[in-house]
Amino acid sequence: MTPDEIEALFRRESGDYSFARWGRPLAPVVFGVQDETLGTIKGAVEAVCQLAGHEMVETDPELGSNFMWFFFSEWAELPDVSGLDRLIPDLGPLVERLQNADANQYRIFRFDETGAIKACFVFLRMDRHLSAVPAETLALSQSVQSILLWSDLAFRDRSPLAVAGETTVLRPDIAALIRAAYDPVMPKAADDASHALRLSARLVSPN
Repeated sequence: MTPDEIEALFRRESGDYSFARWGRPLAPVVFGVQDETLGTIKGAVEAVCQLAGHEMVETDPELGSNFMWFFFSEWAELPDVSGLDRLIPDLGPLVERLQNADANQYRIFRFDETGAIKACFVFLRMDRHLSAVPAETLALSQSVQSILLWSDLAFRDRSPLAVAGETTVLRPDIAALIRAAYDPVMPKAADDASHALRLSARLVSPN
């Protein structure tokens, strides 16, 4: 993966370069699924954390849960979720915007004083498209897209996943990039495109 290709994964539609990784262990909680699907999601989160060399825990000491997944049928259900309006400012206008866009997924990140990710909220409206995706694939895809602050354009044209035989796996180039991004010598957040050059160097020379 070239520096330009890496840079494109973190350059937003606005033109800004914006990178962040988690600065604390992930403590996931999932709403709106059955127990067997819950295990699949937490398994995917754990697998991506292991890839990154990052930790997953049961509880975040400050927030309780800092990686929240919500599965539902219609965006209009969200304002009825108790306390969600305190976690998501301007929830009403956000729901209206997502309804108008006919969106089926949305992620919101929160950051600490260093710019590192401290919380992520994943919203999945299970329309016919998402409902047709195997649970393992959906869980892996969302975990990968939540482990870093990617550009809003990053996976618009190409998924971070690939099919190997009958199995859906993480693309090797994206896996290598996640490992590089979580290298201890790399910053937890960056807004300068020179960061992409540093990531590229870690891919070439991981030691």
